Amino acid sequence: MSRGRVDERLLATIGERLTARDELGAALAGALRDTGRPDRATMKQFRRALRDGIDAVPDAPGALRDFFAAVEPVPDWVDFDLVEEGARASRRFGRNTADVMLQLALIGSYRFDGPPRLLVETGGLVGGSALRRIAETQHWATAVTAPGALRRDGEGFRLTVHVRLMHALVNHRFEGGGGWDTGRWGLPVNQSDLAATLGLFNAVQLLGVRLLGVRVTRADSRAVMHLWKYVGHLLGVDEDWLFDHESQQHRLNYHLLLTQSYGGTAGPPLAGALVEAQRHLHFTHFARLRRAYTRARLLSMLRYFLGRRGLRDLGLPPALPWALPPLMAANLLRYQILGRTEAGRAHLQRRGERFIERHLRRHFHEQTPDVAAFDV
Repeated sequence: MSRGRVDERLLATIGERLTARDELGAALAGALRDTGRPDRATMKQFRRALRDGIDAVPDAPGALRDFFAAVEPVPDWVDFDLVEEGARASRRFGRNTADVMLQLALIGSYRFDGPPRLLVETGGLVGGSALRRIAETQHWATAVTAPGALRRDGEGFRLTVHVRLMHALVNHRFEGGGGWDTGRWGLPVNQSDLAATLGLFNAVQLLGVRLLGVRVTRADSRAVMHLWKYVGHLLGVDEDWLFDHESQQHRLNYHLLLTQSYGGTAGPPLAGALVEAQRHLHFTHFARLRRAYTRARLLSMLRYFLGRRGLRDLGLPPALPWALPPLMAANLLRYQILGRTEAGRAHLQRRGERFIERHLRRHFHEQTPDVAAFDV
């Protein structure tokens, strides 16, 4: 494909996969939710298999056994040294990754129609649940970048497999009912949307941190892409949409954007809920002042990433990008100068890890997230 040229075949494939589901997840969701069937599975069995392996479940139902037969074996292409390198790079990006994922990836995606409607239907990011749900997402995203997290006994592996089941249960709940228009929006959780979401965590993350002045080397890019390629495999994303190179993901992301419709009614209340949720973050000292600053900073960063029109489309108040110059200056010093040395990179990684810990604590406060917290 020449630069800028639209691939009509890829657009057609994206359209087809709006009605394609994770069939293994769908079979397990049916076994969990359809009462009266002889091969019914239970959440207790799922959690036992997730914790101890499928062989630890006596007489495991077929759907449960098939599901774990897909997620437990490690594909031949997985290089855990490269996975760990990608995790270290992600931790080293620190606050920049949190900014990009909340502002550009999550809130930015609310300008489109379809997926935001699902969040409204499930109550996932409105009202009092906004802070909790965004914290759960951030907890999962940071869990997969912890050392050893994607090994079979790691928290990142367990949470990712659990998220895959959540997606299947959402499809089972809304597919063919509840006012969900599959003909217009596709399945509630479909292969095209899964690939788009994966693209936010790998290529959009890398693009976004560069826009904030972070130096991303080719090795960093390759490692981060490999990390999320394995996460995508665990989530059930179609194998031909799991990429080794950032450019491949950007190409798919571009075509996914071409298929989106703008201006849905679900986006503004979701964006507003996340902005207002900043008023409820936990700070030990000067809490009211720091909450007000965090909210104002969020709006300022959204102005940079989304522009005036983006804020207007989402019904958010106008803002100036005042937060960007000091952030860019700091990032240029940290990543373009200090980050070129081994000691500097180690310092940035420690600094990023400390930020992640504090950031999650502000959202969860004294609550401890675990797999059970991610139930549908």
